[in-house]
Amino acid sequence: MSKIMYSLGILAFAIFIFLWISLKNEWVTTIDLVAAHLLKGNGFIIAFHYIGEQTFILTIAVLLLVWLWIRDRNYRGMMFTLLTIGGGNMINQFIKEWVHRARPDIPNQLASFSFPSNHAMMSVLFLFTIAYFMTEDKRKSTFSIIVRLVAILLAILIGLSRIAEGRHFASDVAAGWTLGFAWFVIVWAWYVRRKKWQNT
Repeated sequence: MSKIMYSLGILAFAIFIFLWISLKNEWVTTIDLVAAHLLKGNGFIIAFHYIGEQTFILTIAVLLLVWLWIRDRNYRGMMFTLLTIGGGNMINQFIKEWVHRARPDIPNQLASFSFPSNHAMMSVLFLFTIAYFMTEDKRKSTFSIIVRLVAILLAILIGLSRIAEGRHFASDVAAGWTLGFAWFVIVWAWYVRRKKWQNT
């Protein structure tokens, strides 16, 4: 499992870097336009953006921290949560300011920069973090599979909602997903190794 996670994390980061250096290429622009045309105005998908709002994520993060503390004083789990969600948000904002990519040109557009999508990145980080702790001791059960699939589906829908709403380009969303997963794997690897050291 660890080897698969590491490989997927490296692949995700490679895709993110590739998207970053390809932003001005014509094929990226074409994909962005096609995705915008296919999803624009889809009310069902747009509704999922609420799950990716910072207020909602912050609330869930605080509840998760409290649950980890009350359940078994899992301080490393609390640090895991702070690193994935808090650290991930800081990384996202730093890269946005560095890249300075303008958002799609629509009325009443947001003032912040576009690449990578914060909603897409944070949806992966907070949903995967919740899914991990919900299935930590039930890795191969049917429940574990369902929880992980739900987390993946919701992360996809939250990201797509930003395209449907015209707030981001498809390449912003793909970059958010891949960077979010790469950062999740880094923090996950730290957590798992620390847990093994404790048990030896």
